[in-house]
Amino acid sequence: MKTTPDLGRLPVACLARTVAVTACTFLVGCAADSTLLGSGTNVTASDKARLTRSGFLSDYTRLQATPWGDGIECWRDPALDVARYDKALVSRIFVSLAPPGDSKSSTTVDPNDLKTLTDYFHQSLVKALQPQLPVVEQAGPGVLVLRVALTDLVPTAVGNSLAGTLVPYAFVAEAGSGVATGRPAGSTPYLGETGMEMQFRDGESGNVLAECRDTQIGRKYAADVDSGAVGAAQTWANGYLSSFQAWTYAKHAFDKWSVLVAQRLAKLRGSQP
Repeated sequence: MKTTPDLGRLPVACLARTVAVTACTFLVGCAADSTLLGSGTNVTASDKARLTRSGFLSDYTRLQATPWGDGIECWRDPALDVARYDKALVSRIFVSLAPPGDSKSSTTVDPNDLKTLTDYFHQSLVKALQPQLPVVEQAGPGVLVLRVALTDLVPTAVGNSLAGTLVPYAFVAEAGSGVATGRPAGSTPYLGETGMEMQFRDGESGNVLAECRDTQIGRKYAADVDSGAVGAAQTWANGYLSSFQAWTYAKHAFDKWSVLVAQRLAKLRGSQP
């Protein structure tokens, strides 16, 4: 016989997971955790007010919002023919941190975390691109070079998220705090955010072909009302559980960007994503 867990004896982190998964199970029925949680790519949202201007890109004035990128701003050379490129190179990922005294630099970032995050993003891009473009190690003719800079890295304040979980009905106030503070709906001031600037260059000439930027904000109370009961429950549970780990929202953002880049390149090349 299955027994109901004693929530009063569970550690706070386990309590948060139990509550989220239990709610998800109630909505969609019995299933394994991996099925319940889905991909997690809907638990971050683009925030136009937090787009960065680090100097990594060549011209920020020509960037415009895209109809396909969920808030991403981009520019591309009108003469660009993506079908000319049959290989891709993902360059080493750069990190641009806020200078001391900046309002965003209220916390330091462990160098080991930076390496883990840049390695994760690099691997995510390679995995998304490989089905349509072989990923190579050297630039040259026919090679599309992707240069990426992480321009804003703010971890989730896990302690604040745990504290909110212990307050009865705190989610009611938290769920609406995003809009009230100028953040995406479902976000809270203590959740992580991740900025990205990306440049595409010709592997032979080095010419700039396209540029993009975006900043993704974590959503603890994320909902996907257009995806039905299963999708909505998966998004809600994944957003909630991600708020108890410092960098999970960043990884969700990396996966989202990787998929969007791969899909856009496939469309421009006239192939299936």
